[in-house]
Amino acid sequence: MAKTIVQEFTKGLWDEIPPFRLVLGLCPVLAVTKTLGNGVGMGVAATFVLLCSNILVSALRSVIPGKVRVPCFIIIIATFVVVVELVMQAVAYPLFLQLGIFIPLIVVNCIILGRAEAFAFKNGVAAAAADGLGIGAGFTISLAALGALREILGSGTLSIPFSDSVIQMFGPDFQPFSFMIEAPGAFVCLGLMLGVMNLAGK
Repeated sequence: MAKTIVQEFTKGLWDEIPPFRLVLGLCPVLAVTKTLGNGVGMGVAATFVLLCSNILVSALRSVIPGKVRVPCFIIIIATFVVVVELVMQAVAYPLFLQLGIFIPLIVVNCIILGRAEAFAFKNGVAAAAADGLGIGAGFTISLAALGALREILGSGTLSIPFSDSVIQMFGPDFQPFSFMIEAPGAFVCLGLMLGVMNLAGK
């Protein structure tokens, strides 16, 4: 049992790491990863929602009618998204303003709804929790890596998550490659990282 739980957790850190393996949840990946801080903030928020919704869907799977399971999943996910939104407004308001509409859009994030449908609804609470935590951690790592790369190259800085502090990575003569913090730069960075992941996988 313990080995299975560990496997369910670790698969999200490499074998099924979103967005590089599952290629899901690309909208927030491309939109909010201008900085490391934004990437980590979105990743932590999505992980909380994913973990809690997986646990609740698994716990209620015997009483949720199969014909209306998807609307039930959305209600459960939306509940935890509201919790995240209110907590973020209370304790990390600048981050909340930075992430904007992408916090409520966690409700329709295909990773979270997909894990509820494909895994949590079919497995026990412990396995569902391990799956949610592992996939969420992998998602956070992905956002953090992409955000750090874009911020370093595009601004020459590295923001500290959940803080107003910013580290200057280069000297005064550094010319930022501002393309990297624009929308096309997000696609280029994601494509390069996907290529590296594919090479590493082989």
